[in-house]
Amino acid sequence: MYRIVSADQMRALEQEADQRGLSYAQMMQHAGRGMGNLIEKRFAGRSSKTLLGLVGSGNNGGDALVAMTFLQGKGWKTSAYLVKERDPNDELVRSYLESGGDCIVFDNDFDFKQFDRAIHTQAFLLDGILGTGIKLPLRGSVQQVMAHLRTLEDIPYTIAVDCPSGIDCDSGEVDQVAMNADWTICMAAVKQGMLRFPAFEKIGEISLVEIGLKDELHAWQGIQTYCMETSATSSILPSRSIQSHKGSFGTALIMAGSRNYPGAALLAGKAAYRSGAGLVRIASLPTVQQALAGAFPEAVWTLLNEEPDGFSWKDEQDRKEIIHQDTSAILIGPGWGKGRDTLALFVDVLTDISEKKHASDESSLVLDADGLNLLSENPGLLNRIPRGSVLTPHPGEMARLCGIKPAEIQAERAGIAREYAKEWNVTLVLKGALTVVANPDGDTVIIPIATPALARAGSGDVLAGLITGLMAQGVEPFKAACAGAWLHGMAGIAAERAVGHAACVLAGDILQAIPLVMRDLK
Repeated sequence: MYRIVSADQMRALEQEADQRGLSYAQMMQHAGRGMGNLIEKRFAGRSSKTLLGLVGSGNNGGDALVAMTFLQGKGWKTSAYLVKERDPNDELVRSYLESGGDCIVFDNDFDFKQFDRAIHTQAFLLDGILGTGIKLPLRGSVQQVMAHLRTLEDIPYTIAVDCPSGIDCDSGEVDQVAMNADWTICMAAVKQGMLRFPAFEKIGEISLVEIGLKDELHAWQGIQTYCMETSATSSILPSRSIQSHKGSFGTALIMAGSRNYPGAALLAGKAAYRSGAGLVRIASLPTVQQALAGAFPEAVWTLLNEEPDGFSWKDEQDRKEIIHQDTSAILIGPGWGKGRDTLALFVDVLTDISEKKHASDESSLVLDADGLNLLSENPGLLNRIPRGSVLTPHPGEMARLCGIKPAEIQAERAGIAREYAKEWNVTLVLKGALTVVANPDGDTVIIPIATPALARAGSGDVLAGLITGLMAQGVEPFKAACAGAWLHGMAGIAAERAVGHAACVLAGDILQAIPLVMRDLK
C-alpha cells in the first residue's frame, strides 16, 4: 500500500532524510529517474515516443528535467517548456540539453506560438509545473500557460509529476485551470488532498516511485493512512495449491434475503464464491430458496421459519448447528428486514458467535444493510459485537449508527471511520466514492476508486459477500475489507466498460466482472 501524507509531513520527511545524508539533489535524481523508468516501461512498445515537459522553477520542474534526460537516453524525443525561467547555471537544464533535449522559454514565446507547435507534435505531456506547496488561486505565467492549455483540443496523454498542477495537496481544492492528468506519479507517498474531491477528479491513475526515504525515518512515525493499490490486493489474496479441495478455502455462511428481497442472498452468496470461498451456505426462508435455487445451484441451503414479523430458527438444535458447524465467516443483514422476530434471531446469532469466538477464533462476522440498521435501532447491541467483526455502512447507515449528519460524515470520512472503528472495536468500511477502511488500531486505507457504476441497489451486497468470502479463506478482517473494497470498485469500472455506460450497470454486472479483475491480478 502507498502511504498518504500531508504537505507538512512530506517536508518533514525530506528534511530528516537530508539531515541524515540523503541530499535534496539525490532525492531529485531518484524521483526523476524512477519516474522516467516507469514511463519507459509502460510505453516501451509505442512507435511515437515524443514528450513535451512543462517545467516549473521548483522541485517538480527539476524532477521533470531528470525524467526527460533519462528518457532521452532511452530513445525518446522530448522538449522542455520552461514556464518559469530557471537559473542559467542550473545543472539539470545543462544535463538535459546535453542529452539532446531542447528548451522553449515562456518569456520568449509570444502568443504561445512555440507552445502550440510543440504540443501538437507530441504524444505525451509531462506536467512538472507545480508541486505540493502551492497556494490558490494561481497567478502569473503559471496561470497563463495553464489557462491557454485548457483552450486547446486534443491535449496529449498527460502525466503529472507528484500531483497535477493547480490542486491543493492538503485540502483537495482545485484552481479553475488545474491540470487534468491521465496518470499521476507520486514521489515517496500519495498526497492527502489528491484523495479528496474535487482534486480526485484530476489525478487519473496513481503510481508511486521511491526517492530514497528509509523506513527508519522518525517522520514516518504516526503516519497510518494508506492508499490501496494493485500489488497490495494481490498480496492479500490467498494462494491456491493444485492439491486444494473445497475445505481448503473455508465456508461462508450468508444470512441474507427475505420474501421481498430474495436477490440479496444470491448477490452476496455468489460474490463470496467469486472471492474464492470453498463453500457458501445460505441461511434464509423457503421462499428465497425457491426463488433462487435454479439460478444458484452452487449454494448449500439452511432454511429458517417465516414468522409474522420476520423469521426464526427451526429449533434450538438447528440454531446451534448453523452457527457452530464448520463456518469460517458469517455475513448478516442483506435484504433481511427489521422485524421483531428478525431482531430476536439477530441477538441469538451475536450471542452464539461470541461464545464460539471465546472458544476459538475460527469465525468472523460481517454486518451489512439491515444488520447495521438493527444495530442503529438497538445501540446496546454494539457492545456485543465481537472484535474482528466488519461493519460496512454507507453514509446514511453510518449517520444512523453514530448520530452524526451524513454531510458531516462526508466532510471528514477518514477521521470519522478511524474514530468509530476504535470506539466500536471493529473494522469499519465506510462505503461511497473513495471508500475508507479503518481498524481499531488507527490504520486507515482509502480505496482510490470513485465510479457511478457502483451506485446501484445490490452493489453493497456484492461487496459484503466479497469481504465475507475472503475472511472465510482465513484473511484477517482488515485486509479482507481492504482487498474486497478494491476488487469491488475495480469490478464496477470493468462492468461499466463491458456494458458501455455507468447508468446501465446492474449489481449482477458487477458480480460478473469480478473474475475479470481477479484475472488481471495474476
